[in-house]
Amino acid sequence: MLHGGCVTTFVRLFPLWVTLGGVVALLYPPSFTWFLDYGLITPGLQIIMLGMGLTLELSDFSRVFRAPAPIGWGVLLQYTVMPLLGWLMGILFELPTPFAVGLVLVCCCPGGTASNVIAYLAKADVALSVSMTAFSTILAALCTPLLTTWIVGSRVDVDGWGLFLSTAKVVLLPVAVGLFMRRYLPRLTERLLPVAPAAAVLMIVAIVAAILGARKDAVLESGLSLVGAVVTTHSLGFALGFLLAGWRSGFGAVARTTSIEVGMRNSGLGAVLAQAHFANPLTVIPSAISAITHCILGSALAAWWSRRPPVGER
Repeated sequence: MLHGGCVTTFVRLFPLWVTLGGVVALLYPPSFTWFLDYGLITPGLQIIMLGMGLTLELSDFSRVFRAPAPIGWGVLLQYTVMPLLGWLMGILFELPTPFAVGLVLVCCCPGGTASNVIAYLAKADVALSVSMTAFSTILAALCTPLLTTWIVGSRVDVDGWGLFLSTAKVVLLPVAVGLFMRRYLPRLTERLLPVAPAAAVLMIVAIVAAILGARKDAVLESGLSLVGAVVTTHSLGFALGFLLAGWRSGFGAVARTTSIEVGMRNSGLGAVLAQAHFANPLTVIPSAISAITHCILGSALAAWWSRRPPVGER
């Protein structure tokens, strides 16, 4: 029981670990850059997605057919609101092309796995959060390459097919393996499940910190423009997700869940795709800053909502 409680506390403090990792990486880059030097970014994300697959059941996907409206609306907002915000903020903050492209890329990624933890803390609908994350993750193999190519394809060369293959490799395949293990290897799954969330936290901290450490000079030189663009994008994502969902179904648990799913992105996937498919190494930086930003904003929102019960749904 104590062990389980420690793991739960560790996972709930996820935003703190990401922030601390980023600070340490900027102060002393070699503490994390080895993770990048040894090519562990992609395997790290695959471990995260495998852990997600272990927690899923087919019922999480079948819920799409039982309650299609809130899930479909939430996923639609994820793949419209955030990509458009990323594109708009790149223009308003006059970001250099690599930063603008990187921001659009991470905004075109599916909902982040940490959103389920934030939904729990915010007294939102956790089951709905899981289903939205699962559905948007499956759609990512198609939506992320298409949206990225459509929005920024005129500014830089985008390998849409390569993005599709990479997304399938680092997202769909590990999730499918996790689902298979949960269905056919239940004993092994039961042993892995308690540590899977903690492993995911460690991996995303390592990914984010490695990128920040390796691009320390560019991060520090980017100044407030990039940070401001990323913070504004996620803040508006949370706000518009809540308002648009509330307009449709009332400002209760569903609206909270949609807000969290829209505002939080799979920044690890953005980092992997940026590193693998874009020539300019600066394209990866927005994903790293995004990871820290949405965790801090999501946690603050969860703290606010946790003290206020959701209003009744219409």
